[in-house]
Amino acid sequence: MNVLLGINYWMKKLFRGSFDVSSFELHKMYNIKIVCSSLLIIVFLSSCSTLKSYGKYEKRWAYVHPFAAVKLKRVKGKCDVIYKVVKDSNSLDKYENGGKLDAFRHMFYMASFANKISPEKVRKLGIAHEKDNYLAFLKNKDEEGETADSLSCEMDLLNNEVGIDLAKSIKKNFSIDQIKDLCLEKINAEQAYFMKRNSVGNYLTCEGTIINFNLYIKKWNVPKCLVRK
Repeated sequence: MNVLLGINYWMKKLFRGSFDVSSFELHKMYNIKIVCSSLLIIVFLSSCSTLKSYGKYEKRWAYVHPFAAVKLKRVKGKCDVIYKVVKDSNSLDKYENGGKLDAFRHMFYMASFANKISPEKVRKLGIAHEKDNYLAFLKNKDEEGETADSLSCEMDLLNNEVGIDLAKSIKKNFSIDQIKDLCLEKINAEQAYFMKRNSVGNYLTCEGTIINFNLYIKKWNVPKCLVRK
């Protein structure tokens, strides 16, 4: 159903008409419209495949931006390879949730995406991802080994913006490797956001107290603390 709604959306934009895909009469359409319809369906199927394992809001984003979704699938594949190298190098930290590595991931992917498609579309994708994280929280599902919370989502959105702003400041022909290096520089320059922890990795409040997570089971608001250094 969502796919049909997405096709309807793009058909109306292309042909400025209103029709029901289920009653679409091909013999009454011009050849160009038939070709465009076929291409749109192919792209939509590709975009659905791209995000088939993703959440409700990310899929909606793909239905509205099918061409961008297909393009980002290729970019993401390249980003995955570089991210794994950075992760395995232990040059930041080991925390894929709430740490510098988490901050790098959001900045790096968003900057790489926004270097290839509209930054506004990328921003909407990031927001969609955080909406899905909230739905996962309601279902008590983990992301990177931890349940999402309000400040984790805020951290992700802030780092997304750092990445998007970075993409706006560089040339379109920058390589993903160059973008990676710039993101690492941002972190070293204390321009990224991550959670305050002690030396053994326990989350701390802004006052420096270790957070007892037994008090916040199934709680969206947890008193973590965002820092930049």
